[in-house]
Amino acid sequence: MVIAAALFALFAGFAQTSTVGDEVEIRKSYETSSEMGGGTSSGSSSGHETLLERVVAIRNDGKELIYDLPKDATKEDRARNWQFPAHVFQPYRGRVVLLNPGDLKARLANWLKSAGLDQSACGRWLFTWTAFRIECEPDSVIDTINGFDLRATELREGALYSDDIATTPGRLVQKISKAGVATFTAEMQVNPDVVQRARAESDVVVGEISKSPVSLEAALMERRKESVSGTVSVTLEIDDAGQVRRRVRVIHLKTKRQDGSTESETKTDTVERL
Repeated sequence: MVIAAALFALFAGFAQTSTVGDEVEIRKSYETSSEMGGGTSSGSSSGHETLLERVVAIRNDGKELIYDLPKDATKEDRARNWQFPAHVFQPYRGRVVLLNPGDLKARLANWLKSAGLDQSACGRWLFTWTAFRIECEPDSVIDTINGFDLRATELREGALYSDDIATTPGRLVQKISKAGVATFTAEMQVNPDVVQRARAESDVVVGEISKSPVSLEAALMERRKESVSGTVSVTLEIDDAGQVRRRVRVIHLKTKRQDGSTESETKTDTVERL
């Protein structure tokens, strides 16, 4: 176990396994399911998106990467996604920094023009085949990229692992399968306040799209009348080089409403290097 823990000391090992010119596709997928108490109704959904990551430079303190749409992206795909390609600096510790904001600003201007929009549309929500927010800040691409980031700050038995939806960090438990695949898993309790706020923010978006506006304060007041409990578990699968190859995050929620009805929900988010 001591040898295994040493193999997984992060960032330095991660740097050594990266070479200029390396390319990898990273896929982010989700599956959701929900069921009302008594089985009166149920629903499910799924989807995925993929980015291409290319190493273009190695520095002492990090890497320069280009994130782009996958190679099979169509002209229409590129016309819809002004944020890519994005050239970034990814430090071994710290925040990702966008290096080509000027390119994104130029593509944004073309995107707004082709859509018949101007800067006044920035920040608004629209619904086509799905709901989306009109982003107009080049740095907004960093949030998208962070969703594909498989780095972890510390991979060892007993290390603390944090999740935005959890009340407190969980401790990593290491397992090695018969096939020699190493994983680290952490289980945590869900923070009801975080869930209620996220649902309230979603209610505000729905109100904007449906032209029935509701304030965040009013939406929060209603959502806080619900009782929410649940767990979040994260499993990190490690490759032979000591990097996280796949992250699977599973959230189980149970909601009890004022009228006594209950709903059980499960959401599975998977990010993996293909």
